[in-house]
Amino acid sequence: MNLTNEIALAHRLADAARSAILPLFRTPVSSERKADATPVTLADRAAEEAMRRLIKSEFPRDAIHGEEFGAEPGTSGRTWVLDPIDGTTAFLAGRPIFGTLIALVVEGWPVLGMIDQAVLGERWLGVTGKPTTLNGQPVRTRACRTLADAALATTGPHYFDDHDGGHFMGLAAKTDHKRMVMGGDCYNYAMLASGHIDVVCEANLKLHDYAALVPVVEGAGGTMCDWNGDPLHAASDGHVLALGDPARLEDVVAALACHH
Repeated sequence: MNLTNEIALAHRLADAARSAILPLFRTPVSSERKADATPVTLADRAAEEAMRRLIKSEFPRDAIHGEEFGAEPGTSGRTWVLDPIDGTTAFLAGRPIFGTLIALVVEGWPVLGMIDQAVLGERWLGVTGKPTTLNGQPVRTRACRTLADAALATTGPHYFDDHDGGHFMGLAAKTDHKRMVMGGDCYNYAMLASGHIDVVCEANLKLHDYAALVPVVEGAGGTMCDWNGDPLHAASDGHVLALGDPARLEDVVAALACHH
């Protein structure tokens, strides 16, 4: 699958999103609590609108699925999946660990993924069959000999319901407590791809939250799957696991099956 044009477009999409997001990051209006005039909403909408315009002009037959403006059907069997600001809480708190997520999904499977951090100028690109890059340089996940050594990350315990939370705590109990990371959204998966985190575990994710992460993590040597160990696709249920070291998959799935 030659995705040269699609990769070039993904870079332009991320550039367009940066232009919309950066002027609103850490602005005074960010302390306002109005329902639809927060800077994250303004930045989100402007970024997604800019990305949609570019996709429509370049690949008019492709479907578009975005967090802000929903799904637009296409006829090509391909869907661009967009999350202009993944990590709204981080954006509002002035923390540069949110990201723009761009994915190309073909017949339900993510084949291209980009995680772009506008403030730090960091861009991870994952494409099926190619090594993942950060700003053009290849990155790799790290080995993890035992689960007891693993640095585990999740966006936050409050995102799990009681049932999922119990299973997450079963996993957490078997990893290195001193290295557990809370908060981070898509940035945790980028850090896992770059070899700084071993396991990310989350629930209730939507397609726009995880589609772009899959090619990035897998192209760096990691594994992404659901809590049963099955590969992620457009119809997955939102229980998401990322492992830097695929050798730990059985350990992680077994630990998640324990309920604390």
